[in-house]
Amino acid sequence: MSQPMRVNVCLLVLPAMSLLLFSPVGRSDENVTLSPGCHLHPFNVSIRSDQRGTCRGTHLAHACVGYCESSAFPSRYSVLVASNFTHNITSASRCCTIAKEAKVKVRLECPGGRHHDELEILTAKACRCDMCRTSRY
Repeated sequence: MSQPMRVNVCLLVLPAMSLLLFSPVGRSDENVTLSPGCHLHPFNVSIRSDQRGTCRGTHLAHACVGYCESSAFPSRYSVLVASNFTHNITSASRCCTIAKEAKVKVRLECPGGRHHDELEILTAKACRCDMCRTSRY
């Protein structure tokens, strides 16, 4: 009697297992899209020693580009009272900014094979959404 019971359980479990094994859990490469948000973006930096560009150098650097969440909503009554009913909308926003930075050296090439000293510039190493500021530097 217990033998047929095992067979029935197996018949029920096998279709369920095959659904799990052959169902598309991951994404294929053709359907992958970049997620929006705040991320590193490469760009070329060109540096000149003077207005005429006598000595020049270029380097690949990174910036933080993208967007972060923001919202606006009617202010609470306590905020209205505290602001003498002038602050009727409260907003919360975050900006894409540099989380980690690094110094990189750029060597300037001059005519005749001369070299200027290396200059240090900053490049972003990591980005994050953080409090928006008018100016950080």
